[in-house]
Amino acid sequence: MISRPKWQYGEMKHAGVDYNSPAQVEAYDINHQKFRNYQKQTEAIIQTLELGLEHTVIDMGAGTGAFALHAARHCKIIYAVDVSKAMLDYSRQKAEKAGIKNIVFCHGGFLTYEHRAEPVDAMVCVGVLHHLPDFWKLIGLRRALEMLKSGGKLYLFDVVFPVNMTDYKKRFDDWIQSTAENIGTDFAKEVETHIRDEYSTYDWIMEGLLKRAGFQIDKIQHTDRFGTIYICTSKA
Repeated sequence: MISRPKWQYGEMKHAGVDYNSPAQVEAYDINHQKFRNYQKQTEAIIQTLELGLEHTVIDMGAGTGAFALHAARHCKIIYAVDVSKAMLDYSRQKAEKAGIKNIVFCHGGFLTYEHRAEPVDAMVCVGVLHHLPDFWKLIGLRRALEMLKSGGKLYLFDVVFPVNMTDYKKRFDDWIQSTAENIGTDFAKEVETHIRDEYSTYDWIMEGLLKRAGFQIDKIQHTDRFGTIYICTSKA
């Protein structure tokens, strides 16, 4: 992990929920598996990016290993990168228990991870970029481009707001209420925190950031609520 100047955004501090807490990390895994099927999501990503046993992948914001642990048997090497040491420790323990040996765990993020190996074939980033303000999103995406081979793929999923969302109050309230009913009140509070304290941006801004960073956007897919998937190719 590279050292940062004093003026650089501190990505190690958590915008929103503090995932340096072991208890919060375990709660994260439990709550997310109420509405996410890690294995099916991973298989869909692998199919979309056409990944195989010869490919290397950076899982940027690997968290508890939702992607890395399931993708390891399909790929040559997974570099699991996260700003939370507690997340990495939790994921590493699960990998050791499962006998998985081709995941390299790395402490860092978009702004601080230093990839010293050969450029990778793909980067997967699920629900992470919103932790950075927009200026630093672009810096992070440009750094991501440098870690990819020419023609390498980026799979980016995040919460992104449509520019024409004039009824945002109702849509936010509906999102929070639905989360409370289907997942639980604690996780609904995390949604409130996300809206209030984190840095999800508009769709037109996200598209502009990706293009200005040097990516070609191949496909945009909208999922439930505000979730958006971007499939991109490095033009470097």
